[in-house]
Amino acid sequence: MSQSTIIALLLMTASGVAISLQGPLNAMLGRGIGSVLGAATVSFGVGFVLLLVVMLILGEGGSLLRLRDVPAWLLIGGSMGALYVFSAIWSVPVLGVLTMTTMLILGQMVAALLLDHFGAFGMVVREISPTRVLAAALVAAGVILSRW
Repeated sequence: MSQSTIIALLLMTASGVAISLQGPLNAMLGRGIGSVLGAATVSFGVGFVLLLVVMLILGEGGSLLRLRDVPAWLLIGGSMGALYVFSAIWSVPVLGVLTMTTMLILGQMVAALLLDHFGAFGMVVREISPTRVLAAALVAAGVILSRW
C-alpha cells in the first residue's frame, strides 16, 4: 500500500471520529446558547477562521482571488456542509450519535454509488456491482440495528 493511501486512510479515520464528535458537541453548544441555528453558525464561523488562518500561514491566500474564475454554482458545497452541521445538531438529541452517524454514512454511500456510476464531476466511472450494493445494504441494516 502506498504512503499516500495510508495517509488518506488515517486522515479519513480521524475525520470520521471528528464527525462523530462534532454532532454532540454542537448539540451541547446549541442547548447552551438556546439555538440550533446559532450553534451551526458558530460552528461554521470557527471552522472558517481556522481554515483561513491555516491557508494564510501556508501562503495560499491568493487562491481566494481566483474565485471569480470559477462558476458560481461550485460555491454550493458550503451550503451542503451547512445542511450537515444543522442536521447533525438537530438530529443527535433525537436519534443518538450512532443512528445519526449511520444514517449519514448510508446517505453518503447511496450518493457515492450514483456519483461513481455516472462518473460525476470528472470522477472515474465505477460501475454499481452487487458487492457495492451489499455494502450499502449492510449499512442500512446497521441503521435498523442501531435503533433496537
